Amino acid sequence: MLSTTERTRLRRGKHKGRTDRSELYALLDEGLVCHLGVVVDGSPMVVPTAYGRVGDTLYLHGSTGARSLRTDGEVCVTVTLLDGLVLARSAFHHSANHRSAMVYGRPRVVEDEEERMSALRAITEQVLPGRWEEVRAPTAKEMAATRVLALSLAEASVKVRTGPPGDDGEDRELPIWAGVLPVRQVFGEPEPDPGLAPGIGVPASVRGCRSPR
Repeated sequence: MLSTTERTRLRRGKHKGRTDRSELYALLDEGLVCHLGVVVDGSPMVVPTAYGRVGDTLYLHGSTGARSLRTDGEVCVTVTLLDGLVLARSAFHHSANHRSAMVYGRPRVVEDEEERMSALRAITEQVLPGRWEEVRAPTAKEMAATRVLALSLAEASVKVRTGPPGDDGEDRELPIWAGVLPVRQVFGEPEPDPGLAPGIGVPASVRGCRSPR
């Protein structure tokens, strides 16, 4: 179960909240990009970045020079999956069907080399399952230039919106189309690198992609 804190408690739309930790895991495992919110030199910064999950830990990575990864304070990480545009009869009741997660905490810098490698594998596999085994592993120089953060999923919330528009009673009589326009993320045809050597085929990780993800 997700434990509620003052920061994760929903104040509006409480019926959209989810408390099953498995829903948090499923949402994070389906996403591709998270947004890392930090305060840098007194100013807020929100950075889109790749991530990976191992158990109850979320891993983020980037350059050792990235200001967003040098924070020693609290951060907020969000992941949102857009499932549909909710088109109401009134402008006020337009909305979006979505699943979103918000994670609070103070990340730690991962120093252990085995955990760092495991984290980078998780991030690579989050982008494309099976890809880690197909590519060259990071070199010592690349590892030295990479910072990895670990963020506990202990303080997190999940919010889900589903269903049709919530128009007011009198608006339901208006001659205006209303409903949901589903949104799906799909993968297109692979586009080979122009410099790819002849005879190198599309790898299993790419062939295994299904749409929607």
